[in-house]
Amino acid sequence: MADIEPYESALDAIPGAHPYPRTSRYHDAEIGIHRRPDGSEVRYTKRRLLPPLEDDGHQEAQPHVVGAGERPDLLAQRYFGDPGQWWQIADANPVLDPRELTDEAGRIIGIPIAGGFPRGDRRV
Repeated sequence: MADIEPYESALDAIPGAHPYPRTSRYHDAEIGIHRRPDGSEVRYTKRRLLPPLEDDGHQEAQPHVVGAGERPDLLAQRYFGDPGQWWQIADANPVLDPRELTDEAGRIIGIPIAGGFPRGDRRV
């Protein structure tokens, strides 16, 4: 896997190779092309669907008891070292709005274990 890293980093530096950085939830999403009547093309990101959660709602995740004042971005900083990775926590829990994750102190949510969600299985 370490052999792939330099290659992916090089692709990230090429304009147009990846419309989203590797840390984005949309990095592996399929890119569609819409052709207008005048022949011009418009690129767009296709819908990103998640695999169904396990019965317990915390597939390959560790439990976390939400404390007062916690936010998804702060949890992402604590567990992943990057507040922009809040979406991984949202994806691991059955919520529509990420604020639901931490709006109630004492709630138990799942924090994905590093490498727990295969990236290629998350797109349409």
